[in-house]
Parts: sequence; C-alpha cells; structure tokens
Amino acid sequence: MGRQGDDGPGISDAEWDRFREEIERQGGDAPKEPSARARMVTERLRREDEERERAERGRFGRARPPRPAQPPGWRTGPAWQGERGAGSGKRRLKAAGAIVLVAGLALVALRPELVIDRITGKAQSREDARNAPVLPVESVRPTAAPEAGQPDRPTLKEPFRGSPALQWADGAAGIEVPAATAAGGMSKEQVAQALHQAKRFLVAANLDPAVLRGERPEAVLALLEPQGERDRRLLEKALARPTAEQDPLWLVSRFPAAEVRLATDVVKTRGRMTFEAGGPGEVKVSLDYTFTYALAKAAPGSEEVTRTIVRRQFELYLRDPERWQETTKGTLQLGNSSHEYGNARCAVHDGYLHPSFPTDGPDEVAPSGAPVDPYDRSRNLEGSETGECGEITRF
Repeated sequence: MGRQGDDGPGISDAEWDRFREEIERQGGDAPKEPSARARMVTERLRREDEERERAERGRFGRARPPRPAQPPGWRTGPAWQGERGAGSGKRRLKAAGAIVLVAGLALVALRPELVIDRITGKAQSREDARNAPVLPVESVRPTAAPEAGQPDRPTLKEPFRGSPALQWADGAAGIEVPAATAAGGMSKEQVAQALHQAKRFLVAANLDPAVLRGERPEAVLALLEPQGERDRRLLEKALARPTAEQDPLWLVSRFPAAEVRLATDVVKTRGRMTFEAGGPGEVKVSLDYTFTYALAKAAPGSEEVTRTIVRRQFELYLRDPERWQETTKGTLQLGNSSHEYGNARCAVHDGYLHPSFPTDGPDEVAPSGAPVDPYDRSRNLEGSETGECGEITRF
C-alpha cells in the first residue's frame, strides 16, 4: 500500500504494478521501485529543505536557493568526484613540491658553493665583475696594485673569474700604438714603422697560439736583426738548447703542449708603449706589458683551470741602416729587458712555462723572498730580478 505525504497522495502499490507490467509488454526494463525506507528518507529531506527555505524567506524578506540538508556529496556523484579530484590535485602539488625540495637539497649537497656564494655576496661580486667595462688604455704607470676583490677560482666557462685581468683588453686589442712624430733624426713615417713593428713583435712573442703551444717563434726571429752575435742568434741558441742562463722565455711565452692547453683563445693584455729619440738615426720604443694566460691540463676531460701571468719590460730599437753598421732595414734590435713570471714552476729550464694547479703538490723549490702580486704594475722590474723563486699572492 502506498504512503501519502503532507502535500498529496503517493503512488499505490496497485498502480505501480500496472505501470511495471505495461513497461514489460513494451519490451523495456521497468524502473526498480525504491525501497520504502529510501522513499521515507527522501520525503523527510524534502520537507526539511522546504521548512528551511520558508524560515529564511521570512527572516530576510527574499527567497534564497534551497540548501540541501546534507552535503552534495552525500547524494550526488559528480560533486563527490569533484571534491576527490580537488583533493588529489592538492596531493599532487604537495608531492611535486617535495620532489623539488629534495632535488634542491641534493644540489646543495653536491655544490654547496651555490648557497655559500649567495650568502657571502660572491655571486653578486661575480655579476658585477662580468658587467664591468674594459679598463681604458694605460697611459702612465699605475701608482698601486689593482684592488683585491673576493678571491675566486677560474673555470672553463669563466677562465678569468676572480682576476683583475677580467677587465683587461683581449689580446692585441690591449696593445695600443701611440701617435707617431719625428724623433732622433727619424721621420714620422720611420717612427710609425718602429711602433708597428714593436706591436707585431709583442703579438708574435706573447699572443701567437702556435708559439704558446710551444712551436718555434718564426715571426719573432724574422723581426730581429740577423747580423752580429746578438738577438736572433741568441734566441735560436736558446730554442735549440735551453738552460737556466740561456732560456727563450726571456723573450717569448711558451707552454708544453703535452702538459697543458689554453683554456680559452683569449689572452688578457695590459700595458703601454712609448717612444723617444735614441742616438742619431735611431728611435727607442719602450714596452711594459703584462699577459694573463688561462690554462687547463692537457689530459682529456680535465676541467681544472689555472692562470699564469707574464710581465715584460724591454726596449726595441729601429735604426737607420745608412747611419748604423750591421743594421738591416726594417728589423729591430733589443735593448735592456726584464721579465717576471707568476705561477710558473721554478728549477725547470726546458724553454717552457710550467704552471701549477691548485690540486698539484708543492713545487720542488720552496718559495723565498717577500710575496709578490703579479698584477701589480706599479712596480718597476728593471733591476729587481734576483733569480729567486718567489711567491705570488694571487693568480
């Protein structure tokens, strides 16, 4: 027997049976009759919703959408699935955040300098140094050494990181030829020739990649005066049989290709060139340049980088062959010279510079004398050579 609600009669059992029989005759599936308990619960919830709606209408003066007595998820699948989906999404976000956190901690464990550099300000110092402009041409000798920024080791990607040379010009761009004027009975054109020959000499002896790899410095030899017993012949002897007293390094920069390679094609250059009259028919060119080389070990896969700093002070003369004997037109003759190597092993005299790396053991010869800053161009090298194996304060 069907039950009745407050608002009207329900469906009787006889009517429900006739409805089901009619559906079966038509070949369809009759809907299942809800249980008596389900109909009672549904009817009760409907009445509670209507009573709540009437109460709110009386309180606020306007109708509001009916709110179900139970959460939507209690009766409706889509709402319940949406809530589960949202919760699942939050769990995925949390899981992703955890993965990022773990990866970050692993990176810090492997490379703690990433965090340390940021805390200590070294990361910002690196950025400032990278963005700093190239220094203007050096016109006079500096009065002090470059400022000592935060010490930093070079890398293959940034081979001059932590070095004052980072702001120096690249290679031959750091060798600026002054404007020529007549001097010493030599015309302006002859003086200009002497200055350009001097630049060619510097490039051939200190920047030529082949020479840096240890090959014979043919261009240097071609620029030197061939007559007499000096200059070219002395260099040839030193190249053939280098010794402590007869070493080609006093004039050219060379590295053993079996041990090291250039970490970059760039050599940082800083210095100045001046000229003045010499004797009659002679012009003297004075040179004071520092070259910074970034090097890596020759072993395949090696990523360790070091730097060697070479400073040279010397004089070159261009003489008029009509006034000077044993003089070949267009060639140069050497005058006084001084040189200094920063980060090159002592007691090795084979015609090559042997740089030390941070992971290498101590040198065979212990350093002596006061520590020297190889980037300090305020010092005058002339007369300061002692033959001792000194110690550098930075590289």
